Amino acid sequence: MKQFTLLSLFTALIFTSAIIISGCTKEGPQGPAGTDGTDGTAGCVKCHDDSQNIYAASVQWEASTHATGGNFERNAASCGACHTSQGFLQRIANGTMEADGTVENPAPINCYACHQIHETYTEEDWAFTASGPVEFWIDGTVADMGKANLCAQCHQSRVPDPIPVPGGGDVEITSIRYGPHHGPQGNMLAGSGGYEVEGSLGYNSSLHTELVENGCVTCHMADAYGAQAGGHTMGMSYIYHGHAVVNDAGCVACHEGEDIDEKVEEAKADIDVLLADLKGLLIEQGVLDSSDYAITGTMTSNQAGAIFNYQFVREDRSGGTHNFKYAKALLTNSIESIN
Repeated sequence: MKQFTLLSLFTALIFTSAIIISGCTKEGPQGPAGTDGTDGTAGCVKCHDDSQNIYAASVQWEASTHATGGNFERNAASCGACHTSQGFLQRIANGTMEADGTVENPAPINCYACHQIHETYTEEDWAFTASGPVEFWIDGTVADMGKANLCAQCHQSRVPDPIPVPGGGDVEITSIRYGPHHGPQGNMLAGSGGYEVEGSLGYNSSLHTELVENGCVTCHMADAYGAQAGGHTMGMSYIYHGHAVVNDAGCVACHEGEDIDEKVEEAKADIDVLLADLKGLLIEQGVLDSSDYAITGTMTSNQAGAIFNYQFVREDRSGGTHNFKYAKALLTNSIESIN
């Protein structure tokens, strides 16, 4: 009986399969012809060729701060707009300062944040997701820094609350993190967005502002030194025989024959002195603590502006290299205004 049942089942399966195959192969009305598909192989090799450039860029990116220190866990709408790849793309698409909402499964800034990956399967996939001139949030200044316009979308000052006005009355500071937030390099390079109180120095910019055609990209993404500097690491220094060395691959076109490390150290020494002097005054006046946090409460506009300028130059993190003249003027005039 058991043998008969299995044999019957096997026969039924063969019969059913024959019906299905017959139905599939039976001639009938033909639908319209489909469009030709993309030649996948030809499309891929446009980028994935034997140069290994994509692999090299990936290795460099994996060592970058974007990958390792971008704090992409900060995925709320306001933070995720720059700290996450998905939130950045949402902000760019909407023209807003925030992402659509909390970013689920946040990813760090990566290839997809900056490039139009796998849209055409041609070299056009390298096109930037944002490329036009940047209108800075803090003061509405418009700057065109070429390829660096993409960087400046996030590397710019946030809008402080309140915005102090030179010659204005007292202001109330309610956050110990008062200032431009981290990463105001776009403003510094453009020479805008600081608290420009009158003083002995005018608010001029160094030659970098006018002569460096693609801003950040020119120096930070110059020829890579392995995965330590340049390329998609975007770092500016590497360790050579135990010493930190500036990756000057993007600098030598303008500074041929000059000692770049010496110029950087000289600028940094001057700015560090001014930062220390301003910090000392702000602590003495009871509006800043030794850990660089604002002390909340009522203060003059010039004190609030001095805190902003102190944080602006400190958070720029270039030690004056990005725009020495503007950084020096902000600190010098701030010291004079509260001294």
